[in-house]
Amino acid sequence: MLLVQISDIHYGAMFRATVFQKAIDEINSMAPDAVLVTGDLTEEGLMVEFQKIKKILKKLNVEKIIYVSGNHDYRSTGYLVFQKLFPLSRITEIGDIIVVVVSSARPDRDDGEVGHRQNLWLENVLKKHSEKTKIVAIHHHIIPVPDTGADQITVVDAGDLLRSLISSKVDLVLCGHRHRPWRWQIEDMKVVHAGSVSSEKLRGFFCNSYNIITIEKGRIEEKLKIVDGNLIDFDDIVRMREVFQESDIHWQLVKDGH
Repeated sequence: MLLVQISDIHYGAMFRATVFQKAIDEINSMAPDAVLVTGDLTEEGLMVEFQKIKKILKKLNVEKIIYVSGNHDYRSTGYLVFQKLFPLSRITEIGDIIVVVVSSARPDRDDGEVGHRQNLWLENVLKKHSEKTKIVAIHHHIIPVPDTGADQITVVDAGDLLRSLISSKVDLVLCGHRHRPWRWQIEDMKVVHAGSVSSEKLRGFFCNSYNIITIEKGRIEEKLKIVDGNLIDFDDIVRMREVFQESDIHWQLVKDGH
């Protein structure tokens, strides 16, 4: 099973059209089983932004595209437009895998919230599919991400959500929002953060990127793909963070797209 996660497109003033088209070409060449778009399709949640990015996303030659709303999508009453143009598929079954979408965006707020009712719903859904490989997709990060500065826009009820995810034995959580690739391991659960696939707003020296998830016999392997650059193992990103910061390796890595 091959999944691709793209996040934080931010169609608007900081959108890199050429970079996004390159990402689409790369993804189409992989023929993934599904693409997950984990929020912030637009910059300001405007009708014209939604219409244009929907037209561009039609270039993805993939059977299943799973959309998650982001905080930028909920600006300017954008949540009404998002619901109209990108119908929500909260539960998607692909073979032995189930992908569950959790909505954390709230109108005109940058922080996220899951809410008690949605949390109970999530627990019930995961309980019914206990035999499957369980993936939860959410826009906001549920754990702070290194190298992203002061963090005041996380999920306000992240503790309750984390408890539900771990008790339900979720295998993988896919997040966006912080424009910084990273991975955490909590007990048997992986939490993988995506960078921005096409926004000029990037943290540090990182380039535009997306994630490639391979699942075989319940084993999950995640890699970072720099747009028009190399494939990088998340183990290397986590292990070599200190090396990157204290030498020119990090700069050379991202500057050359390798």
